[in-house]
Amino acid sequence: MLRRLSADDPRFRTVEFRRGLNLLVAEAHPGATKTDSRNGTGKSSLVELLHFALGAQAGKGSLPTRTRLRHTLFTLTLDWPGREEPVRVSRRGAQQGIVLTDVPGGTEGEAGGLFELNLTREMPVTEWRTRIEADLFRLPADHPGISGRALLSLLVRRVGSHAFNDPVRTYPTQPTAEAAANLAYLLGLDWRLAAGYRDIAAREATRRQLRSAMNDPSWHQVVGTTADLRGRIIVAEGDVKRLSEQIAAFRVLPAYEELQQRADELDKKVRSLPEQDVIDRRNLAELRRAVEEANEPDTAYLDAVYRELGVVLPDRVHRSFEDVRGFHASIVRNRRRYLADEIEETQDRLTAREHERARLAEELTETLSALRDGGALDGLTALQQLLAQKQATLEALRKQHETAQFVEASQREITAQRVELQEELELDLEERGEQTREATWLFARFARRLYGQDRQAYLTIRAGTSSLEISAHVDSQGSVGINKMVIFCLDLTAAVIAHRHDRGPDFLVHDSHLFDGVDDRQVTEALTLASEVAEEEGIQYIVTFNSDKLERARLGGFDPSPYLIEPRLTDAYDEGGLFGFRF
Repeated sequence: MLRRLSADDPRFRTVEFRRGLNLLVAEAHPGATKTDSRNGTGKSSLVELLHFALGAQAGKGSLPTRTRLRHTLFTLTLDWPGREEPVRVSRRGAQQGIVLTDVPGGTEGEAGGLFELNLTREMPVTEWRTRIEADLFRLPADHPGISGRALLSLLVRRVGSHAFNDPVRTYPTQPTAEAAANLAYLLGLDWRLAAGYRDIAAREATRRQLRSAMNDPSWHQVVGTTADLRGRIIVAEGDVKRLSEQIAAFRVLPAYEELQQRADELDKKVRSLPEQDVIDRRNLAELRRAVEEANEPDTAYLDAVYRELGVVLPDRVHRSFEDVRGFHASIVRNRRRYLADEIEETQDRLTAREHERARLAEELTETLSALRDGGALDGLTALQQLLAQKQATLEALRKQHETAQFVEASQREITAQRVELQEELELDLEERGEQTREATWLFARFARRLYGQDRQAYLTIRAGTSSLEISAHVDSQGSVGINKMVIFCLDLTAAVIAHRHDRGPDFLVHDSHLFDGVDDRQVTEALTLASEVAEEEGIQYIVTFNSDKLERARLGGFDPSPYLIEPRLTDAYDEGGLFGFRF
């Protein structure tokens, strides 16, 4: 049971709760005008603060994190299972990651014992949520698909989350399978089977995304088909095997770098020799052509020259004709001798290079053979790195192959899994006939109390194709008012059953927005019913109301006076609301 909601800000108006029905009323202050409103008095803020104290995530812009409130320490006092005295939990928006609480930490029997009840300690909010799940809802350590926070959202619905739009879901985007699993836990159904739909839905969502991606032309470049990938995997496996064998046979050569350098030098020399041969052969051809052209010159022209010289320069000619011809002959002989020597030297160089080429080729072959049979340590490292890359590529291809197989075969598997889960859940519902009867009868009892015994009202609980389907039916459903009273009856049913079977706390909280658009007769009957059920079942029902609507319920026959709690909120601009000031 909730006991008290307070704050360290003296302006905050502490709310005191009690057993049974609790009515927190917002009244119009004396002298209120038409422009005054009770929408800002703090009725919905009360619900938000209860959630905050019970471990709700406080996102940016949420009530406790607003500038004027973020340093305020809010404290909720409540009963705790197994403890005789109420416990306290405090939390502020500026440090929302921790709570201050005198709920003992750890497990029973640890150091501290009873004395720890009187100590206030810091507890991570994640641990606090775990304690709520374990102690208030008796959830097992492993509870996939449901959470204490989701269960609290059913028992303490928030208008800010649009929780009054649907009987099963507490916010519009909540997956139906998840919402049904949480409600199933409160009603005593097999929540694990109900939560199984969530896993199927996740697989189905993944499959749809992949199917959508397959329509992209780049899909086959990224993933491909199973047939293509099988071929690429075979090639990649061959590369990995080949590199593994090379590494296994690799022999490290200490002088590998010297051998590699020598091989480069030999290769360079071998490639330079033909270039030199070309030059020498071209020179050799020129020399031989020069030899052929180096003949004794024709001396017939000298006779005419000397006759003319004898006439023109008779006294100055000292050399005879024979001297000149001999001079020319010696020049030719010397020229031929020089050319012959050049030819011989060129041929010698060609021959020497031919021998050098053979020697270098033999040495290069030996060096390359040594390099082929072994290598340096960094060569082995390079091979190992290449092998790692090939192995990574192979693993990626295998993952792609699995993805392609999943896309091509997942629909059949999902369909089979869904059918199997549906059959298993249907069988379980038959075996849990007592639980379904208890829930259906309670809901029908509550709904008929509001709308008359002749009105058809019942729950439909069945295994659907995509979730456990829990539907609440009341004749003439369709109006906003009736739909909200369906939520009222279903919440009251879940709270009663969960408390009866020790699967939930003993409180249920509703915001006044639940009664917007509801006929005054049904409001009167709902409050009367809630007060009776709370008394019979030993639970606490907290609801906020505007005084004018409550007055109409009083005129209809409901006496609210025994259930009014402090404070009385008003629309006085400054101090009338829950916080004692406007912000």
